[in-house]
Amino acid sequence: MNQEANNETTQVAQESVSNLDNLQDMNLKEIVQSFQEMLDRGDQQEMYKYADSIKATFYKILKKEKIAIGFVAVSHDEESVGEISESNDDVKVSENPFAEIERGFKNLYNRYKVERSVYVQTLERQKEENLKLKTEIIEELKELLEKQENLQDTFPAFRELQNRWKVVGPVPQVNNKDLWENYHFLIEKFYDYVKINNELRDLDLKKNLELKTELCDKAEVLIENPNVITSFKELQKYHEEWRELGPVPKEKREEVWERFKIATTAINKRQQEYFEKLKDDQKKNLELKEAICEKIEAVVSSVGAEVDWNATTKEIEVLQKEWKKIGFASKKDNQRIYDRFREACDSFFNAKRDHYDDFKKGMHDNLEKKVALCEQAEAIMDSDEWKKVTDQLIALQKKWKEIGPVTRKQSDIIWKRFRGACDHFFNRKSAHFSKTEVDYEDNLAKKLALIEEINGYVTEGNKSDDMESLRDFQDRWNRIGFVPIKDKETVFAAYRHALDTKFAGIRNVENDNKISKFRRHIKEVQSSSRGDRGVKTERDKLVLKFRQIEQEIGRAHV
Repeated sequence: MNQEANNETTQVAQESVSNLDNLQDMNLKEIVQSFQEMLDRGDQQEMYKYADSIKATFYKILKKEKIAIGFVAVSHDEESVGEISESNDDVKVSENPFAEIERGFKNLYNRYKVERSVYVQTLERQKEENLKLKTEIIEELKELLEKQENLQDTFPAFRELQNRWKVVGPVPQVNNKDLWENYHFLIEKFYDYVKINNELRDLDLKKNLELKTELCDKAEVLIENPNVITSFKELQKYHEEWRELGPVPKEKREEVWERFKIATTAINKRQQEYFEKLKDDQKKNLELKEAICEKIEAVVSSVGAEVDWNATTKEIEVLQKEWKKIGFASKKDNQRIYDRFREACDSFFNAKRDHYDDFKKGMHDNLEKKVALCEQAEAIMDSDEWKKVTDQLIALQKKWKEIGPVTRKQSDIIWKRFRGACDHFFNRKSAHFSKTEVDYEDNLAKKLALIEEINGYVTEGNKSDDMESLRDFQDRWNRIGFVPIKDKETVFAAYRHALDTKFAGIRNVENDNKISKFRRHIKEVQSSSRGDRGVKTERDKLVLKFRQIEQEIGRAHV
Protein backbone atom coordinates (compact mmCIF):
# COMPACT_ATOMS: atom_id res chain seq x y z
CA MET A 1 0.00 0.00 0.00
CA ASN A 2 2.83 2.41 0.89
CA GLN A 3 4.62 1.52 -2.35
CA GLU A 4 1.48 2.38 -4.37
CA ALA A 5 1.22 5.74 -2.55
CA ASN A 6 4.87 6.47 -3.26
CA ASN A 7 4.40 5.60 -6.94
CA GLU A 8 1.37 7.87 -7.14
CA THR A 9 3.28 10.74 -5.50
CA THR A 10 6.18 10.24 -7.89
CA GLN A 11 3.82 10.27 -10.88
CA VAL A 12 2.17 13.53 -9.70
CA ALA A 13 5.60 15.13 -9.23
CA GLN A 14 6.70 14.05 -12.71
CA GLU A 15 3.51 15.45 -14.24
CA SER A 16 4.05 18.70 -12.36
CA VAL A 17 7.62 18.99 -13.65
CA SER A 18 6.32 18.32 -17.17
CA ASN A 19 3.84 21.17 -16.76
CA LEU A 20 6.58 23.49 -15.51
CA ASP A 21 8.60 22.72 -18.63
CA ASN A 22 5.68 24.08 -20.72
CA LEU A 23 5.23 27.44 -18.99
CA GLN A 24 5.10 29.35 -22.30
CA ASP A 25 1.78 27.67 -23.12
CA MET A 26 0.14 28.69 -19.81
CA ASN A 27 -1.83 31.80 -18.97
CA LEU A 28 -1.09 33.95 -15.91
CA LYS A 29 -3.54 32.15 -13.66
CA GLU A 30 -2.17 28.71 -14.58
CA ILE A 31 1.41 29.87 -13.93
CA VAL A 32 0.47 31.16 -10.48
CA GLN A 33 -1.37 27.91 -9.73
CA SER A 34 1.62 25.81 -10.83
CA PHE A 35 3.94 27.96 -8.70
CA GLN A 36 1.61 27.52 -5.70
CA GLU A 37 1.53 23.72 -6.16
CA MET A 38 5.33 23.56 -6.44
CA LEU A 39 5.76 25.55 -3.22
CA ASP A 40 3.26 23.31 -1.45
CA ARG A 41 5.25 20.21 -2.47
CA GLY A 42 8.27 21.76 -0.72
CA ASP A 43 10.89 20.16 -2.98
CA GLN A 44 13.80 22.58 -2.64
CA GLN A 45 15.65 21.18 -5.67
CA GLU A 46 12.55 21.57 -7.82
CA MET A 47 11.92 25.09 -6.55
CA TYR A 48 15.53 26.12 -7.17
CA LYS A 49 15.36 24.71 -10.71
CA TYR A 50 12.11 26.34 -11.80
CA ALA A 51 11.46 29.44 -9.64
CA ASP A 52 13.44 31.91 -11.74
CA SER A 53 12.12 30.59 -15.06
CA ILE A 54 8.55 30.80 -13.68
CA LYS A 55 9.22 34.38 -12.64
CA ALA A 56 10.63 35.37 -16.04
CA THR A 57 7.78 33.70 -17.95
CA PHE A 58 5.11 35.24 -15.70
CA TYR A 59 6.34 38.79 -16.27
CA LYS A 60 6.90 38.16 -19.95
CA ILE A 61 3.28 37.07 -20.46
CA LEU A 62 2.04 39.80 -18.10
CA LYS A 63 3.85 42.42 -20.17
CA LYS A 64 2.37 41.07 -23.40
CA GLU A 65 -1.17 41.11 -21.99
CA LYS A 66 -0.71 44.67 -20.72
CA ILE A 67 0.41 45.74 -24.19
CA ALA A 68 -2.50 43.90 -25.78
CA ILE A 69 -5.07 45.95 -23.83
CA GLY A 70 -3.05 49.17 -24.08
CA PHE A 71 -2.46 49.42 -20.32
CA VAL A 72 0.54 51.37 -19.08
CA ALA A 73 1.16 51.48 -15.34
CA VAL A 74 1.44 55.01 -13.96
CA SER A 75 2.23 54.39 -10.31
CA HIS A 76 5.83 53.24 -10.75
CA ASP A 77 8.49 52.77 -13.42
CA GLU A 78 7.92 49.88 -15.72
CA GLU A 79 9.82 46.81 -14.50
CA SER A 80 11.80 44.49 -16.73
CA VAL A 81 10.34 41.08 -17.41
CA GLY A 82 11.29 38.69 -14.63
CA GLU A 83 12.27 41.45 -12.15
CA ILE A 84 10.21 41.56 -8.96
CA SER A 85 9.92 44.78 -7.02
CA GLU A 86 10.60 44.48 -3.32
CA SER A 87 8.28 47.42 -2.69
CA ASN A 88 4.70 46.87 -1.51
CA ASP A 89 3.47 49.94 -3.40
CA ASP A 90 1.32 48.04 -5.87
CA VAL A 91 -0.83 49.58 -8.57
CA LYS A 92 -4.40 50.19 -7.40
CA VAL A 93 -6.89 47.62 -8.60
CA SER A 94 -9.06 50.34 -10.12
CA GLU A 95 -6.12 51.45 -12.31
CA ASN A 96 -4.34 48.17 -13.02
CA PRO A 97 -6.52 45.17 -14.05
CA PHE A 98 -3.57 42.87 -13.34
CA ALA A 99 -2.87 44.19 -9.83
CA GLU A 100 -4.42 41.26 -7.95
CA ILE A 101 -2.64 38.51 -9.89
CA GLU A 102 0.66 40.47 -9.70
CA ARG A 103 0.27 40.84 -5.95
CA GLY A 104 -0.52 37.12 -5.60
CA PHE A 105 2.55 36.15 -7.63
CA LYS A 106 4.82 38.50 -5.67
CA ASN A 107 3.58 36.99 -2.42
CA LEU A 108 4.34 33.49 -3.72
CA TYR A 109 7.78 34.52 -4.91
CA ASN A 110 8.57 36.24 -1.61
CA ARG A 111 7.45 33.05 0.13
CA TYR A 112 9.86 31.10 -2.08
CA LYS A 113 12.76 33.44 -1.26
CA VAL A 114 12.05 33.15 2.44
CA GLU A 115 11.85 29.36 2.28
CA ARG A 116 14.97 29.20 0.11
CA SER A 117 16.85 31.45 2.50
CA VAL A 118 15.80 29.33 5.47
CA TYR A 119 16.74 26.16 3.59
CA VAL A 120 20.18 27.50 2.61
CA GLN A 121 20.85 28.72 6.14
CA THR A 122 19.73 25.38 7.57
CA LEU A 123 21.87 23.54 5.02
CA GLU A 124 24.92 25.63 5.89
CA ARG A 125 24.38 25.05 9.58
CA GLN A 126 24.00 21.34 8.90
CA LYS A 127 27.22 21.32 6.87
CA GLU A 128 29.02 22.99 9.74
CA GLU A 129 27.60 20.41 12.10
CA ASN A 130 28.63 17.63 9.69
CA LEU A 131 32.13 19.11 9.57
CA LYS A 132 32.27 18.97 13.31
CA LEU A 133 31.06 15.33 13.38
CA LYS A 134 33.49 14.17 10.69
CA THR A 135 36.35 15.96 12.40
CA GLU A 136 35.47 14.09 15.57
CA ILE A 137 35.43 10.78 13.60
CA ILE A 138 38.91 11.54 12.23
CA GLU A 139 40.17 12.23 15.75
CA GLU A 140 38.66 8.95 16.93
CA LEU A 141 40.34 7.13 14.03
CA LYS A 142 43.68 8.62 15.09
CA GLU A 143 43.10 7.43 18.66
CA LEU A 144 42.11 4.00 17.40
CA LEU A 145 45.32 3.69 15.39
CA GLU A 146 47.37 4.56 18.46
CA LYS A 147 45.79 1.83 20.60
CA GLN A 148 47.50 -1.55 21.01
CA GLU A 149 44.39 -3.52 21.78
CA ASN A 150 43.19 -6.86 20.57
CA LEU A 151 42.01 -6.92 16.93
CA GLN A 152 38.66 -8.31 17.99
CA ASP A 153 38.04 -5.06 19.89
CA THR A 154 39.70 -2.71 17.40
CA PHE A 155 38.09 -3.80 14.16
CA PRO A 156 34.42 -3.42 15.26
CA ALA A 157 35.24 0.09 16.50
CA PHE A 158 36.90 0.83 13.16
CA ARG A 159 33.83 -0.44 11.25
CA GLU A 160 31.52 1.58 13.47
CA LEU A 161 33.50 4.75 12.69
CA GLN A 162 33.24 4.00 8.96
CA ASN A 163 29.48 3.59 9.21
CA ARG A 164 29.16 6.82 11.15
CA TRP A 165 31.22 8.61 8.47
CA LYS A 166 28.89 7.36 5.74
CA VAL A 167 25.80 8.51 7.61
CA VAL A 168 27.07 12.05 8.11
CA GLY A 169 26.06 14.34 5.24
CA PRO A 170 28.08 16.89 3.21
CA VAL A 171 30.40 19.48 4.70
CA PRO A 172 31.30 23.01 3.45
CA GLN A 173 32.97 22.83 0.07
CA VAL A 174 36.08 24.63 1.28
CA ASN A 175 36.75 21.84 3.86
CA ASN A 176 35.63 18.86 1.80
CA LYS A 177 38.89 17.97 0.03
CA ASP A 178 41.21 18.21 3.04
CA LEU A 179 38.73 16.42 5.25
CA TRP A 180 38.33 13.49 2.85
CA GLU A 181 42.08 13.19 2.25
CA ASN A 182 42.69 12.99 6.01
CA TYR A 183 39.98 10.39 6.40
CA HIS A 184 41.21 8.32 3.45
CA PHE A 185 44.78 8.50 4.71
CA LEU A 186 43.74 7.16 8.11
CA ILE A 187 41.68 4.37 6.53
CA GLU A 188 44.61 3.31 4.36
CA LYS A 189 46.91 3.55 7.35
CA PHE A 190 44.57 1.38 9.39
CA TYR A 191 44.65 -1.34 6.74
CA ASP A 192 48.37 -1.02 6.20
CA TYR A 193 49.64 -0.81 9.76
CA VAL A 194 47.15 -2.41 12.05
CA LYS A 195 47.69 -6.10 12.44
CA ILE A 196 44.34 -7.55 11.55
CA ASN A 197 43.17 -11.00 10.95
CA ASN A 198 43.69 -12.03 7.32
CA GLU A 199 40.30 -13.62 7.16
CA LEU A 200 38.51 -10.45 8.31
CA ARG A 201 40.63 -8.34 6.00
CA ASP A 202 39.87 -10.58 3.03
CA LEU A 203 36.17 -10.45 3.79
CA ASP A 204 36.25 -6.66 3.98
CA LEU A 205 38.24 -6.37 0.76
CA LYS A 206 35.82 -8.75 -0.95
CA LYS A 207 32.82 -6.75 0.26
CA ASN A 208 34.39 -3.54 -1.03
CA LEU A 209 35.03 -5.24 -4.38
CA GLU A 210 31.39 -6.26 -4.63
CA LEU A 211 30.22 -2.73 -3.87
CA LYS A 212 32.63 -1.16 -6.33
CA THR A 213 31.63 -3.69 -8.98
CA GLU A 214 28.00 -2.66 -8.45
CA LEU A 215 29.04 0.97 -8.93
CA CYS A 216 30.72 -0.04 -12.19
CA ASP A 217 27.51 -1.72 -13.33
CA LYS A 218 25.46 1.35 -12.45
CA ALA A 219 27.92 3.65 -14.19
CA GLU A 220 27.83 1.54 -17.36
CA VAL A 221 24.02 1.67 -17.37
CA LEU A 222 24.23 5.47 -17.22
CA ILE A 223 26.12 5.48 -20.53
CA GLU A 224 22.90 4.45 -22.30
CA ASN A 225 20.71 6.95 -20.43
CA PRO A 226 19.40 9.52 -22.97
CA ASN A 227 19.35 12.24 -20.31
CA VAL A 228 22.98 13.34 -20.28
CA ILE A 229 22.59 15.81 -17.42
CA THR A 230 20.93 13.26 -15.16
CA SER A 231 23.62 10.69 -16.01
CA PHE A 232 26.39 13.10 -15.11
CA LYS A 233 24.79 14.04 -11.78
CA GLU A 234 24.27 10.37 -10.89
CA LEU A 235 27.89 9.65 -11.78
CA GLN A 236 29.04 12.27 -9.27
CA LYS A 237 27.08 10.46 -6.57
CA TYR A 238 28.72 7.16 -7.55
CA HIS A 239 32.14 8.79 -7.27
CA GLU A 240 31.27 9.98 -3.77
CA GLU A 241 30.26 6.44 -2.84
CA TRP A 242 33.44 5.05 -4.45
CA ARG A 243 35.61 7.33 -2.34
CA GLU A 244 33.75 6.33 0.82
CA LEU A 245 34.41 2.62 0.21
CA GLY A 246 37.56 0.97 1.43
CA PRO A 247 40.19 -0.83 -0.65
CA VAL A 248 39.66 -3.97 -2.71
CA PRO A 249 42.01 -6.98 -3.14
CA LYS A 250 45.27 -5.79 -4.60
CA GLU A 251 45.05 -8.02 -7.67
CA LYS A 252 41.62 -6.50 -8.55
CA ARG A 253 42.41 -2.94 -7.66
CA GLU A 254 43.57 -1.78 -11.12
CA GLU A 255 40.98 -3.85 -12.96
CA VAL A 256 37.97 -2.52 -11.10
CA TRP A 257 39.25 1.04 -11.18
CA GLU A 258 39.95 0.84 -14.91
CA ARG A 259 36.41 -0.38 -15.51
CA PHE A 260 34.93 2.44 -13.45
CA LYS A 261 37.21 4.97 -15.14
CA ILE A 262 36.15 3.82 -18.64
CA ALA A 263 32.48 4.30 -17.77
CA THR A 264 33.29 7.68 -16.25
CA THR A 265 35.20 8.75 -19.36
CA ALA A 266 32.31 7.72 -21.62
CA ILE A 267 29.78 9.68 -19.57
CA ASN A 268 32.05 12.71 -19.37
CA LYS A 269 32.55 12.56 -23.14
CA ARG A 270 28.79 12.45 -23.70
CA GLN A 271 28.39 15.43 -21.40
CA GLN A 272 31.11 17.34 -23.25
CA GLU A 273 29.50 16.53 -26.62
CA TYR A 274 26.12 17.52 -25.23
CA PHE A 275 27.36 20.93 -24.11
CA GLU A 276 29.24 21.46 -27.35
CA LYS A 277 26.06 20.73 -29.27
CA LEU A 278 24.13 22.90 -26.83
CA LYS A 279 26.60 25.69 -27.48
CA ASP A 280 26.14 25.31 -31.25
CA ASP A 281 22.36 25.23 -30.84
CA GLN A 282 22.46 28.32 -28.65
CA LYS A 283 24.58 30.08 -31.25
CA LYS A 284 22.06 29.18 -33.97
CA ASN A 285 19.20 30.25 -31.69
CA LEU A 286 20.94 33.59 -31.18
CA GLU A 287 21.32 34.05 -34.93
CA LEU A 288 17.65 33.21 -35.52
CA LYS A 289 16.56 35.60 -32.77
CA GLU A 290 18.81 38.35 -34.11
CA ALA A 291 17.20 37.85 -37.54
CA ILE A 292 13.73 38.19 -35.99
CA CYS A 293 14.82 41.35 -34.14
CA GLU A 294 16.13 42.81 -37.39
CA LYS A 295 12.82 42.07 -39.15
CA ILE A 296 10.77 43.70 -36.39
CA GLU A 297 13.13 46.70 -36.25
CA ALA A 298 12.80 47.05 -40.03
CA VAL A 299 9.02 47.05 -39.67
CA VAL A 300 9.20 49.66 -36.91
CA SER A 301 11.51 51.91 -38.96
CA SER A 302 9.12 51.76 -41.94
CA VAL A 303 6.00 52.58 -39.93
CA GLY A 304 4.28 55.64 -41.37
CA ALA A 305 0.91 57.19 -42.11
CA GLU A 306 0.15 54.75 -44.93
CA VAL A 307 0.98 51.53 -43.02
CA ASP A 308 -1.62 48.74 -42.95
CA TRP A 309 -1.74 48.28 -39.19
CA ASN A 310 -3.82 45.10 -39.21
CA ALA A 311 -1.56 43.33 -41.72
CA THR A 312 1.60 44.61 -40.01
CA THR A 313 0.32 43.50 -36.58
CA LYS A 314 -0.28 39.99 -37.93
CA GLU A 315 3.26 40.03 -39.33
CA ILE A 316 4.66 40.97 -35.90
CA GLU A 317 2.56 38.29 -34.19
CA VAL A 318 3.89 35.66 -36.62
CA LEU A 319 7.44 36.73 -35.73
CA GLN A 320 6.58 36.51 -32.03
CA LYS A 321 5.31 32.95 -32.50
CA GLU A 322 8.52 32.06 -34.33
CA TRP A 323 10.47 33.53 -31.40
CA LYS A 324 8.65 31.25 -28.95
CA LYS A 325 9.59 28.18 -30.99
CA ILE A 326 13.30 29.04 -30.82
CA GLY A 327 15.25 27.74 -27.84
CA PHE A 328 17.48 29.71 -25.49
CA ALA A 329 20.65 31.49 -26.48
CA SER A 330 23.74 31.33 -24.28
CA LYS A 331 23.43 32.69 -20.77
CA LYS A 332 25.48 35.78 -21.54
CA ASP A 333 23.41 36.59 -24.67
CA ASN A 334 19.94 35.41 -23.77
CA GLN A 335 18.81 38.40 -21.69
CA ARG A 336 20.44 40.88 -24.06
CA ILE A 337 18.70 39.48 -27.18
CA TYR A 338 15.40 39.25 -25.32
CA ASP A 339 15.67 42.89 -24.24
CA ARG A 340 16.30 43.84 -27.86
CA PHE A 341 13.31 41.77 -29.01
CA ARG A 342 11.04 43.24 -26.35
CA GLU A 343 12.16 46.80 -27.13
CA ALA A 344 11.41 46.30 -30.85
CA CYS A 345 7.96 44.85 -30.12
CA ASP A 346 7.20 47.61 -27.62
CA SER A 347 8.21 50.25 -30.15
CA PHE A 348 5.79 48.83 -32.71
CA PHE A 349 2.83 48.45 -30.37
CA ASN A 350 3.45 51.90 -28.85
CA ALA A 351 3.44 53.38 -32.37
CA LYS A 352 0.25 51.46 -33.14
CA ARG A 353 -1.40 52.75 -29.97
CA ASP A 354 -0.39 56.34 -30.79
CA HIS A 355 -1.74 55.93 -34.33
CA TYR A 356 -5.12 54.72 -33.14
CA ASP A 357 -5.27 57.47 -30.52
CA ASP A 358 -4.78 60.03 -33.32
CA PHE A 359 -7.20 58.12 -35.53
CA LYS A 360 -9.89 58.18 -32.85
CA LYS A 361 -9.36 61.91 -32.35
CA GLY A 362 -9.63 62.40 -36.13
CA MET A 363 -12.88 60.42 -36.22
CA HIS A 364 -14.24 62.57 -33.39
CA ASP A 365 -13.41 65.72 -35.38
CA ASN A 366 -15.01 64.17 -38.47
CA LEU A 367 -18.15 63.45 -36.47
CA GLU A 368 -18.39 67.10 -35.40
CA LYS A 369 -18.00 68.22 -39.04
CA LYS A 370 -20.70 65.82 -40.23
CA VAL A 371 -23.05 66.91 -37.44
CA ALA A 372 -22.56 70.50 -38.66
CA LEU A 373 -23.46 69.44 -42.23
CA CYS A 374 -26.57 67.67 -40.92
CA GLU A 375 -27.64 70.85 -39.14
CA GLN A 376 -27.14 72.90 -42.32
CA ALA A 377 -29.14 70.41 -44.41
CA GLU A 378 -31.94 70.29 -41.83
CA ALA A 379 -32.12 74.10 -41.78
CA ILE A 380 -32.98 74.30 -45.52
CA MET A 381 -34.81 71.03 -46.17
CA ASP A 382 -38.29 72.69 -45.96
CA SER A 383 -37.42 75.56 -48.32
CA ASP A 384 -39.32 76.10 -51.63
CA GLU A 385 -36.31 77.71 -53.32
CA TRP A 386 -35.80 74.62 -55.42
CA LYS A 387 -32.82 75.68 -57.52
CA LYS A 388 -30.91 77.45 -54.73
CA VAL A 389 -31.41 74.72 -52.14
CA THR A 390 -30.59 71.98 -54.66
CA ASP A 391 -27.21 73.63 -55.33
CA GLN A 392 -26.61 74.04 -51.60
CA LEU A 393 -27.39 70.40 -50.81
CA ILE A 394 -25.18 69.17 -53.66
CA ALA A 395 -22.35 71.30 -52.24
CA LEU A 396 -22.97 69.83 -48.75
CA GLN A 397 -22.90 66.30 -50.20
CA LYS A 398 -19.56 67.05 -51.84
CA LYS A 399 -18.17 68.29 -48.51
CA TRP A 400 -19.53 65.14 -46.83
CA LYS A 401 -17.52 62.93 -49.20
CA GLU A 402 -14.36 64.90 -48.45
CA ILE A 403 -14.68 64.31 -44.67
CA GLY A 404 -12.98 61.18 -43.32
CA PRO A 405 -14.65 58.28 -41.44
CA VAL A 406 -16.27 58.33 -38.01
CA THR A 407 -16.58 55.51 -35.48
CA ARG A 408 -18.52 52.45 -36.58
CA LYS A 409 -21.04 53.08 -33.81
CA GLN A 410 -21.85 56.58 -35.12
CA SER A 411 -21.35 55.97 -38.86
CA ASP A 412 -24.85 54.70 -39.73
CA ILE A 413 -26.58 57.08 -37.34
CA ILE A 414 -25.01 60.27 -38.69
CA TRP A 415 -25.34 59.14 -42.33
CA LYS A 416 -29.05 58.34 -41.92
CA ARG A 417 -29.57 61.78 -40.37
CA PHE A 418 -27.83 63.58 -43.25
CA ARG A 419 -29.47 61.46 -45.94
CA GLY A 420 -32.85 61.93 -44.27
CA ALA A 421 -32.56 65.73 -44.52
CA CYS A 422 -31.50 65.54 -48.20
CA ASP A 423 -34.20 63.00 -49.08
CA HIS A 424 -36.83 65.15 -47.37
CA PHE A 425 -36.04 68.12 -49.60
CA PHE A 426 -35.66 66.18 -52.86
CA ASN A 427 -38.88 64.24 -52.23
CA ARG A 428 -40.71 67.54 -51.78
CA LYS A 429 -39.08 68.92 -54.91
CA SER A 430 -39.98 65.81 -56.91
CA ALA A 431 -43.60 65.99 -55.75
CA HIS A 432 -43.75 69.68 -56.62
CA PHE A 433 -42.38 69.31 -60.13
CA SER A 434 -44.44 66.21 -60.79
CA LYS A 435 -47.56 68.34 -60.32
CA THR A 436 -46.06 71.13 -62.48
CA GLU A 437 -45.41 68.72 -65.34
CA VAL A 438 -49.10 67.76 -65.31
CA ASP A 439 -50.07 71.46 -65.52
CA TYR A 440 -47.66 72.01 -68.44
CA GLU A 441 -49.26 69.14 -70.35
CA ASP A 442 -52.70 70.67 -69.79
CA ASN A 443 -51.42 74.05 -71.06
CA LEU A 444 -49.99 72.35 -74.16
CA ALA A 445 -53.36 70.78 -74.90
CA LYS A 446 -55.09 74.17 -74.46
CA LYS A 447 -52.64 75.96 -76.78
CA LEU A 448 -52.97 73.26 -79.44
CA ALA A 449 -56.75 73.57 -79.21
CA LEU A 450 -56.46 77.38 -79.58
CA ILE A 451 -54.24 76.96 -82.67
CA GLU A 452 -56.86 74.66 -84.18
CA GLU A 453 -59.48 77.31 -83.42
CA ILE A 454 -57.37 80.02 -85.11
CA ASN A 455 -56.82 77.79 -88.14
CA GLY A 456 -60.58 77.27 -88.32
CA TYR A 457 -61.41 81.00 -88.08
CA VAL A 458 -63.10 82.44 -91.20
CA THR A 459 -62.67 86.18 -91.91
CA GLU A 460 -65.68 88.09 -93.32
CA GLY A 461 -63.84 91.13 -94.61
CA ASN A 462 -64.77 93.35 -91.67
CA LYS A 463 -61.44 94.64 -90.33
CA SER A 464 -62.96 95.84 -87.09
CA ASP A 465 -64.38 92.41 -86.29
CA ASP A 466 -61.21 90.66 -87.43
CA MET A 467 -59.09 92.95 -85.21
CA GLU A 468 -61.32 92.18 -82.27
CA SER A 469 -60.95 88.41 -82.92
CA LEU A 470 -57.18 88.74 -83.26
CA ARG A 471 -56.88 90.48 -79.90
CA ASP A 472 -59.15 87.89 -78.31
CA PHE A 473 -56.92 85.08 -79.63
CA GLN A 474 -53.78 86.86 -78.36
CA ASP A 475 -55.27 87.50 -74.89
CA ARG A 476 -56.40 83.91 -74.54
CA TRP A 477 -52.93 82.65 -75.66
CA ASN A 478 -51.16 84.86 -73.13
CA ARG A 479 -53.44 83.72 -70.31
CA ILE A 480 -52.47 80.08 -70.88
CA GLY A 481 -49.39 79.15 -68.83
CA PHE A 482 -46.11 77.43 -69.72
CA VAL A 483 -45.82 74.26 -71.79
CA PRO A 484 -43.15 71.51 -71.57
CA ILE A 485 -39.77 72.89 -72.67
CA LYS A 486 -39.43 70.27 -75.41
CA ASP A 487 -42.66 71.50 -77.08
CA LYS A 488 -42.12 75.22 -76.55
CA GLU A 489 -40.61 76.20 -79.94
CA THR A 490 -42.85 73.86 -81.97
CA VAL A 491 -46.12 75.07 -80.51
CA PHE A 492 -45.10 78.74 -80.72
CA ALA A 493 -44.13 78.34 -84.39
CA ALA A 494 -47.53 76.77 -85.09
CA TYR A 495 -49.22 79.65 -83.26
CA ARG A 496 -47.37 82.36 -85.27
CA HIS A 497 -48.06 80.54 -88.53
CA ALA A 498 -51.76 80.37 -87.71
CA LEU A 499 -51.89 84.12 -86.93
CA ASP A 500 -49.82 85.03 -89.99
CA THR A 501 -52.11 82.94 -92.15
CA LYS A 502 -55.42 84.32 -90.83
CA PHE A 503 -54.55 87.91 -89.81
CA ALA A 504 -51.46 88.89 -91.83
CA GLY A 505 -52.71 92.28 -93.05
CA ILE A 506 -54.30 93.29 -89.78
CA ARG A 507 -51.23 92.42 -87.69
CA ASN A 508 -48.89 94.54 -89.90
CA VAL A 509 -51.12 97.63 -89.64
CA GLU A 510 -51.46 97.15 -85.89
CA ASN A 511 -47.73 96.85 -85.41
CA ASP A 512 -46.99 99.91 -87.56
CA ASN A 513 -49.47 101.94 -85.56
CA LYS A 514 -47.84 100.94 -82.25
CA ILE A 515 -44.38 101.88 -83.49
CA SER A 516 -45.48 105.23 -84.92
CA LYS A 517 -47.30 106.12 -81.72
CA PHE A 518 -44.21 105.52 -79.55
CA ARG A 519 -41.91 107.39 -81.90
CA ARG A 520 -44.17 110.45 -81.72
CA HIS A 521 -44.24 110.20 -77.94
CA ILE A 522 -40.43 110.11 -77.81
CA LYS A 523 -40.17 113.29 -79.94
CA GLU A 524 -42.67 115.05 -77.70
CA VAL A 525 -40.61 114.21 -74.63
CA GLN A 526 -37.42 115.43 -76.28
CA SER A 527 -39.01 118.78 -77.23
CA SER A 528 -40.64 119.35 -73.85
CA SER A 529 -39.45 122.09 -71.46
CA ARG A 530 -38.26 119.67 -68.70
CA GLY A 531 -34.58 119.52 -67.79
CA ASP A 532 -32.07 117.14 -69.31
CA ARG A 533 -32.32 114.82 -66.36
CA GLY A 534 -36.08 114.51 -66.66
CA VAL A 535 -35.81 114.01 -70.41
CA LYS A 536 -33.25 111.31 -70.03
CA THR A 537 -35.35 109.47 -67.46
CA GLU A 538 -38.48 109.63 -69.58
CA ARG A 539 -36.53 108.63 -72.66
CA ASP A 540 -35.16 105.56 -70.94
CA LYS A 541 -38.63 104.50 -69.91
CA LEU A 542 -39.90 104.90 -73.46
CA VAL A 543 -36.97 103.00 -74.95
CA LEU A 544 -37.64 100.17 -72.56
CA LYS A 545 -41.32 100.18 -73.45
CA PHE A 546 -40.45 100.34 -77.15
CA ARG A 547 -38.28 97.26 -76.89
CA GLN A 548 -41.05 95.42 -75.10
CA ILE A 549 -43.43 96.21 -77.94
CA GLU A 550 -40.89 95.02 -80.46
CA GLN A 551 -40.60 91.77 -78.55
CA GLU A 552 -44.36 91.38 -78.55
CA ILE A 553 -44.39 91.99 -82.26
CA GLY A 554 -41.55 89.55 -82.88
CA ARG A 555 -42.89 86.80 -80.65
CA ALA A 556 -45.84 86.21 -78.39
CA HIS A 557 -45.66 85.08 -74.76
CA VAL A 558 -45.58 81.32 -74.53
